[in-house]
Amino acid sequence: MIAKIKKNDTVMVIAGEDAGKTGKVVSVNPAKHTATVEGVNIQKKHRKARSAQDTSRIEDILGPVNVSNLMLVCPVCGKAVRVGISTVKDENGKEKKVRICKKCGAAVEPKAEAKAAKKATKKAAKTTETAEATAEVKKAPRKTTRKAEATAEVKKAPRKKAAETTEAAE
Repeated sequence: MIAKIKKNDTVMVIAGEDAGKTGKVVSVNPAKHTATVEGVNIQKKHRKARSAQDTSRIEDILGPVNVSNLMLVCPVCGKAVRVGISTVKDENGKEKKVRICKKCGAAVEPKAEAKAAKKATKKAAKTTETAEATAEVKKAPRKTTRKAEATAEVKKAPRKKAAETTEAAE
């Protein structure tokens, strides 16, 4: 099943102490139906010193927010919207589930295009690297070792037939 809120989405809090705040999703826990959002639900954590060099401190950490208290901010219309799911065929002809904005109908998958472009550039870079590496290997002269030279000499020496070796032994 496709999640309606994913990592790196911009969301708005619609209920609770931080209602009205917007932020970027840092992590999502689908099993608990929670998400951690930057600048929302900041909690204090008391850390005790574990050694003589450490100092005790109070840290601000991000607490989880229930996904039902969050609404996705559409990148096209810029408003907090409900999210729908639609199936779209990609360039290979496969059906793919895509999140869409209920107000404007636009796809809410800006990362999908970025991922495809990033993947294409990585693949192109990898092929050029391998092509350069093979070209360097072909250009470089082969180094021969003493062992390789010795085996080459042994291979060049003519072999004696079994009849000749028995005659030489008698």
